[in-house]
Amino acid sequence: MKLPARIPLRSAIRQPLQCAHASSAKIFPSIAQSQRRQQRKIHHTSPAPAIVSPIHGTGPPPEPPVPAADSATSRLERRKKQAELLEKAQEIRQSAAKSSGGGSGPKREAREYALKKRFWKDVHVREVDGAWEVHLDTRPIRHPDTKKVVRIPLSKTLLAHALAIEWDMLLSAQQATRAHLIPLTSLVCRALDIGDDDAGVGGGKAGEVREGIAKMLLRYLDTDSLLCWAPPPKYDDAPGESLRDRQKKAAEEVVGFLTSHVWPGISIEPVLDGECIMPRSHPEVTRQIIQGWIMGLSHWELAGLERGVLAGKGLLGAVRLLVEWSEGFVGAGIGDGASSTSPGEGKKFGVEEAARLASIEVDWQTGRWGEVEDTHDVEKEDLRRQLGSVVLLVSGTGTR
Repeated sequence: MKLPARIPLRSAIRQPLQCAHASSAKIFPSIAQSQRRQQRKIHHTSPAPAIVSPIHGTGPPPEPPVPAADSATSRLERRKKQAELLEKAQEIRQSAAKSSGGGSGPKREAREYALKKRFWKDVHVREVDGAWEVHLDTRPIRHPDTKKVVRIPLSKTLLAHALAIEWDMLLSAQQATRAHLIPLTSLVCRALDIGDDDAGVGGGKAGEVREGIAKMLLRYLDTDSLLCWAPPPKYDDAPGESLRDRQKKAAEEVVGFLTSHVWPGISIEPVLDGECIMPRSHPEVTRQIIQGWIMGLSHWELAGLERGVLAGKGLLGAVRLLVEWSEGFVGAGIGDGASSTSPGEGKKFGVEEAARLASIEVDWQTGRWGEVEDTHDVEKEDLRRQLGSVVLLVSGTGTR
């Protein structure tokens, strides 16, 4: 008896499929050609290996670049050269505009020429009628809006001399019309405006500017950078001190100091903690106590606190810096003894400490991922410049 032939199942299925494909190709030749075209390669260029250029250099490698020593004199010279280049570029643009028929009148030309040059030779700090005045030769510096002479208390000697240095670094009268070139003068005028508003000068409601500043500063309390903590670290985070640990440590130091020396008895809790995304508000009692303390500041201290809050994006760090350096009653007995390890050792909380408080997250991120050139370094120096102006404004030689 002849045994039946066994055909594997896979080959049995393949044979009908091959027949089906062959028959479909005969019936639909256009479809088969299009399928072959789709399988065609993008190009037919034969691959060629890369040619590596040989290294012809001989001898040891060059020395690494060494940064030049920077100083105040070199920065001033560099700034003068940049100003000269800008002036030359402006002259070229003006001459091109005149040649094209866009010239201006003689009065405007005379005014522009007067603004281009510096009409003063020396800057002096003089005591006049119980206050410091900064004189450009014989002309005192005046408020740009009220035209009053800018007068600084005798206890603020450093502020008066810093103001004189700022004006001595200007190269033309036109630069004095730009607020970003005279930031300390703008800050002093802001303090004088608050003082005039408190006295009712100008016909407005006395203390209106002070109330507006106090309300604005309280809004920063609910979103203070010291009270907004990162979520707890997870198991896959990088080892070492986490951002939350660093924020918590800094906040506990500052809050502990303020609640024991400045606002005793109040409670300040983190407004953003854990996984929440909406900050919590402080109790109404806490807000009223802090608002009353702000309303009691002098016009110099209030202007300095406003600058510090806007620079550091937080109220607590600015208050900590203010009470450390203020010559008024809010700083009595705080800066000299409370933050020092021994009496008379000096102040411990300065511009550098306040800047680190305001940039905890930025420092942690740049330490992990690196800095962006001309961005993080510029912001770092600008923050310290603004906080330094706060110290100059509120400090003095008054009795502590």
